[in-house]
Amino acid sequence: MTKKLKQPEVWLRGPIEEIPQLLQPAAHALLQTSEELPYWLDEFPDEQLWEKPAGRASVGFHLKHLTGVLDRMLSYAQGSALTQVQFDYLKSEGIKDKTSTTEALIANFQQKVVQALAYFKTLDESTIKSARTVGRKELPSTVIGLLFHAAEHSQRHLGQLIATVSFVKAN
Repeated sequence: MTKKLKQPEVWLRGPIEEIPQLLQPAAHALLQTSEELPYWLDEFPDEQLWEKPAGRASVGFHLKHLTGVLDRMLSYAQGSALTQVQFDYLKSEGIKDKTSTTEALIANFQQKVVQALAYFKTLDESTIKSARTVGRKELPSTVIGLLFHAAEHSQRHLGQLIATVSFVKAN
């Protein structure tokens, strides 16, 4: 029997209250990732979080990276440089962390999504189109570009995580 999620995908449930229209797709993608993580990681053993099947990224990496990227994109969208804490987190994303649990890593991402959506609600159309820069090289972007990147990036890593979870569970 193939398991199924209990609701239609988030984008099919209508607009999210107070989120600007231009950011609805980004909000939907972040919420979809947030909802699917516990579904796909149901009963995933913590002791397998850092396994790297075929040398690929571990489930633990994907979970930490989802949170880290969203956090960094929110900083850039707000016009802020990254902090030392954010740089330290970035360096730690692929390092085996024996203290983290699957549940805690999921909760960290879900909390970051709540923060992101609260930020989305503060934006208006003029702000969404504002120029922003990324990184030390100050590469050009916009608020909407950064938020869409965070959303599509979360979906991309969710897909990679699902494939990794399936492989690890099968072996």
